[in-house]
Amino acid sequence: MSLNLNPVSVSDYRELARRRLPTQLFDYIDGGSYAEATLDDNVAAFRRLKLRQRVLRDVSTIDTSAEIFGTQWKIPAALAPVGFAGMYARRGEVQAAKAAEKFGVPFTLSTVGICAIEEVAKATSVPFWFQLYVIKDRGYARALMQRAHEAGCPVLVFTVDLAVLGARYRDTRNGMNTAMSLGKKLKVAMDFAKRPGWIRDVALGGKPLDFGNLREAVPNARGFGEFGAWVAQNLDPAMTWKDLEWVRANWPGKIIIKGVMDREDARLAMAEVAPEGIVVSNHGGRQLDGTPATLDALPAIREEVGDRTVLLLDGGIRSGLDIVKARARGADACLLGRAWAFALAAQGEAGVKAMLGTMRQEMHVAQALTGFTRARDIDSSAIA
Repeated sequence: MSLNLNPVSVSDYRELARRRLPTQLFDYIDGGSYAEATLDDNVAAFRRLKLRQRVLRDVSTIDTSAEIFGTQWKIPAALAPVGFAGMYARRGEVQAAKAAEKFGVPFTLSTVGICAIEEVAKATSVPFWFQLYVIKDRGYARALMQRAHEAGCPVLVFTVDLAVLGARYRDTRNGMNTAMSLGKKLKVAMDFAKRPGWIRDVALGGKPLDFGNLREAVPNARGFGEFGAWVAQNLDPAMTWKDLEWVRANWPGKIIIKGVMDREDARLAMAEVAPEGIVVSNHGGRQLDGTPATLDALPAIREEVGDRTVLLLDGGIRSGLDIVKARARGADACLLGRAWAFALAAQGEAGVKAMLGTMRQEMHVAQALTGFTRARDIDSSAIA
């Protein structure tokens, strides 16, 4: 048994996060919808895919970087939007954005982040991306886009797979979406009390713990219950591809559509809005259980869109080897979600930066032993 002195892998950071966070918060990050079959398969798909090991190919110089949207990334991966990150570490979105900036990859701020757009912008010098949900109140959505544009955000990540919320049974078991008796409330309070480090760092030191981007819309929202009620009332199940013309008309920068899992939807996206990017994503297995793993859905969507748009992969990425496999299957780059959330919860900004460094080193080894000196050249021949 190892001494466990230093976290290295994403699973190491996950275990540290599990020990540090109250159960409600950890399960919110870690869990998926229903039986969590898709959540598990997202990860398993990478394990099933085998790399083709090559030798004696002069790999004395390895380049793990990628150029996306005219910007050089140290590795072909960005930090995906993760809600409530400010509940995992003190002002968590700011810490993660600073880690991404120092390492050299983009950060994406969630609509439901604890830190507001303006707070993240003030703490960073490199433009970050902003993620927006399908919101019924078009006026408020427009205002959020205006705030993001004024803060210098060059890319809008528009999430389209939340017409309704998937049932996340861990959250229900933990009492997050239901009324609780006094006994159940006491049990939750006792669980929180077992995490004094989190209480000092976040509950007391990380205030205000509200939804920074939604303060005007949900002024008293200070917990998952209030957020859940707001989401139920404001997600727009009537939205169609035609409505994305409105998004294009109101956003002056690049648009990435997040949540595409079907080649027909990819075709419609290109026809209706011609986004600069598409994210192949099943919301990390948190929406419709029983869908294919994103890695398995990727090739057909790449075949559909060709080289007309940047194609990103989200879901199941836990290492630099996974990034290499995603590139080999057709992704231009990846979005990391749980990977950075676990690292943030475990060790804050330093943890996120160290996790990204580990992924870069893993890519270095994988490229060297598959014979690809440049990440940009990785193709299907990397797969056994």
